[in-house]
Amino acid sequence: MSKSICSTGLRWLWLAVLVFVADIISKFWVIRNFELGDSVELLPFFNLYYARNYGAAFSSFMGQRWALAAVAITITVILMVMMYKTAATAKWNNIAFALIIGGALGNLFDRLYHGFVVDFFDFFIGNWHYPTFNIADCAICIGAVMIILEGFLFSKKDQKKEIK
Repeated sequence: MSKSICSTGLRWLWLAVLVFVADIISKFWVIRNFELGDSVELLPFFNLYYARNYGAAFSSFMGQRWALAAVAITITVILMVMMYKTAATAKWNNIAFALIIGGALGNLFDRLYHGFVVDFFDFFIGNWHYPTFNIADCAICIGAVMIILEGFLFSKKDQKKEIK
């Protein structure tokens, strides 16, 4: 028996699209309005700061553009298969998967289009700065934390509803 996409977690892909669009728009805004290295203080602990990341998280895997692209595509495909196998009513899991997909595709777009990822959120305390990041990174981290919390907070039976 065939299942409707609307009854699967793929119904939540609108959230991935929303994350992707917000991420791309924000990055193009930064590129258009900032020179590389420009910074604008918004709060005593937060700047908008235009940086380029040629690697992955915390600038790891520098120069591995195509390997990082392959990882993003692989993760996206795996999570979409998981969403297809998960009921649309399993909101927590599907939201987490959609956030990660949207973020992965946002950073993938940057890597393929620019050759680097545009970062611009700069949180700091005194002279110590957390690594600069973007909306895609936020979505990926929130989705990952949701998956981890799901393992601790929710029963597998309630959240892993399989559609037959």
